[in-house]
Amino acid sequence: MTFAADADAHASGATDLLDTPEQAEDLVIDDPPKGDGRDTADAAWRRWLPAAGARVKPFLSGHWPFLIILAAGLSLRVITMLGYRWAMWFNDAFQYVQTAIEPEPHIVRPNGYVFFLQALEPFHSFALITTVQHLMGLGIAIMIYALLRRRLGAARWVATLAAAPVVLDAYQIQLEHMILSDVPFTFLMTGMVTLILWWRDITIVRGAALGALLALTVLTRSVGLALVMVVLVYLVIRRVRWTTLAVTVIACALPLMGYAAWFKSEHGKFGLSNSSGPFLYARVMKFADCHKIKNLPVEEMPLCTQVPTADRPSSQFYVWGDASPLLRLPGDMFNNDKSAEAGRFARRAILTQPGDYLQAVVYDVARVFFWNRTVFPDRFTYELYQFRTTADPVPNWAEPFTNAYEHGAADTRVTEPFAGVMRFYQKYFYLRGTLLGAILLVAVAGLIRRRDWFSRALLPLGAVAGLLVTPAASAEFDYRYVVPAIPMACLAAALAWLPDRDRRAWRESAKG
Repeated sequence: MTFAADADAHASGATDLLDTPEQAEDLVIDDPPKGDGRDTADAAWRRWLPAAGARVKPFLSGHWPFLIILAAGLSLRVITMLGYRWAMWFNDAFQYVQTAIEPEPHIVRPNGYVFFLQALEPFHSFALITTVQHLMGLGIAIMIYALLRRRLGAARWVATLAAAPVVLDAYQIQLEHMILSDVPFTFLMTGMVTLILWWRDITIVRGAALGALLALTVLTRSVGLALVMVVLVYLVIRRVRWTTLAVTVIACALPLMGYAAWFKSEHGKFGLSNSSGPFLYARVMKFADCHKIKNLPVEEMPLCTQVPTADRPSSQFYVWGDASPLLRLPGDMFNNDKSAEAGRFARRAILTQPGDYLQAVVYDVARVFFWNRTVFPDRFTYELYQFRTTADPVPNWAEPFTNAYEHGAADTRVTEPFAGVMRFYQKYFYLRGTLLGAILLVAVAGLIRRRDWFSRALLPLGAVAGLLVTPAASAEFDYRYVVPAIPMACLAAALAWLPDRDRRAWRESAKG
């Protein structure tokens, strides 16, 4: 406003001076003195600085609680980078890297995360990968905060609390520091949910972008298939035009079909992976009793076990264990015939023992909400999710691939005192399962109080249900699968208590 007022004053002054043509002719404007350029730059800097300060000050005063939390989260991630140089490893990580070096559709899981690794491969740096993933973690929080605060007008403390867990949770930070697909998947999912809730009207172009983003989410983690149904149902509830809905479905289906065709060319089966049969078999082996299954085909009998259900190991043993009954069948673990046979056996067990199957699924979902983290499914896997005093070396079979990607050794180097800070932090600062359950109850209570059964909160709530139930129903519970559900649960709790002012706009746009 000051600059505008000065400009007006100069303009009026010039008009007063040029009252007559004679005065105009007598007026001579001298050229400004020439300098070395530094005076002009200094003047520009002096003009820009107050203007920038005028913009920054209200921003800081309006968002300071969230900015403090964001700064704390950034500091924790820097400490993690310094303490565990430069990445932490999980069993699946080595297969991702191998597939990035030797490109082919992976037989166990889709290649979405592999595409991410391949995009960054020219830099030959696992440190860059973990840095990007740490920034994605902060980006998830920023999207949640911006949606609630800027788009939906939530109170500052509500938006800050909703974003805080993903910034400060120790297991979230540790997962960001691993070469795994979970954080990019969560980032894509949060971006997709943010766009859907931000847009007042989903046009055909936006629907196409949404479908492509859905496909990329599915290819990053196969549990994203559950999100496809959640999103489509929500778009129907939102009364999106049928043409837009059709475009969304097509834009999602085409990339998935293209990937499935590539998979078929390499593995002889049209699909995204070939692991659903063995994983479902592992799920049912917690309770399957071959004596109860009528007319069990002879070729499936080797998949039975005489071990009492109470003494059976965790489900993952039946895929990865050296004594799994699946190894009695000829061929590799995930070949087409074995996968199909394991799937048929699993479906027979479910149909024969539906109550036992439901009990296994419910117990695994309930495990999410325990107060303490228990050692599950075994000590080795449990320890991989911890900031430890030592780190296991890269396995010999994987070392050629990690070395090729890094152009050097890729073993994790534990550096004190930074690693010790994160070990201490992880003991106390994480969202316990019981608190996650409380957050979901807050969301449900908001829906009940407002009697708004078709509010925006349904979208993140549906995502939480898909993320927690799908692994329990198709494989087995894993603490790693809980972390991506936390941002969606927090967003749902905040949305459930906000007035849904866009409902009328949705209906009007649908009629138009």
